[in-house]
Amino acid sequence: MDGNNFQLFESKRIRTAWDEENEVWLFSIVDVVGVLTEQPTQRNASTYWAVMKKRLIEEGADQLLTNCKQLKLTAADGKKRLTDVANTEQVLRIIQSIPSPKAEPFKLWLAAVGSERIDETIDPELTIDRALETYLRKGYSREWINQRLQAIQVRKELTDEWHDRGVKQGTEYAILTNEISKAWSDMTTRQYKSYKGLKKENLRDNMSTLELVLNMLAEATTTEISREQKPETLDENRAVARSGGEVAGIARVEAEKRTGKPVITSKNAVDFSRLISNVVGDLGAINEKPKE
Repeated sequence: MDGNNFQLFESKRIRTAWDEENEVWLFSIVDVVGVLTEQPTQRNASTYWAVMKKRLIEEGADQLLTNCKQLKLTAADGKKRLTDVANTEQVLRIIQSIPSPKAEPFKLWLAAVGSERIDETIDPELTIDRALETYLRKGYSREWINQRLQAIQVRKELTDEWHDRGVKQGTEYAILTNEISKAWSDMTTRQYKSYKGLKKENLRDNMSTLELVLNMLAEATTTEISREQKPETLDENRAVARSGGEVAGIARVEAEKRTGKPVITSKNAVDFSRLISNVVGDLGAINEKPKE
């Protein structure tokens, strides 16, 4: 389960994780409590939940708390920490113990979140639509978003291929991703993120359109080579990853020769968003000029 997910309730982040086995959302209890009781900080919310948990135990709700899980979720400081999580039914039980005017709207929100995920499982196109809306709200251009959504599909095809080849998710995926990155950009993923001034942020969300296209070329080529060569060991998969990355590396060098400037940019999502805002602002100013 991915501990980097979150959903928005009235612009407040609720950390979530999707339980594939049971097909249910799990919600950070601290975040739920914090929103419903309008706590100023996560520390205050944690304190409130600790006191509330003790009271629930005293009231005989041991079974409810026993069934709640703990997962490593990403905290505000970017670090992953064990956090109490609960499914929709358990959250609804907890809400009953919190006097809050937000309780009813939150119940409706819970139902909507659950329904959306089930609908997306049946129709994956809905996931793409929701991703499109999220990126638009963040200020990305439609051209960039189209490339980003294609990049997601290309990455999915690559990881499916790695899975079929027996590559272990996690460390081995990271090793192969680094091989691809080094082959086309001359940087590991960590170095690339550092160059852009990133820490926990998603690297692809901070690439320019051309960077995204070349990264897609590297990953798509790796997938095709793997399908043809059918590597069996990690070392063989690393060789394939390097080959795929080298194809995009050649394209990068050629693009730089023809444009006279580097493809790899230190700009990130903040810069792209600011650029788009400036363009919109300039267009607005032009439209507001009095006609002569």
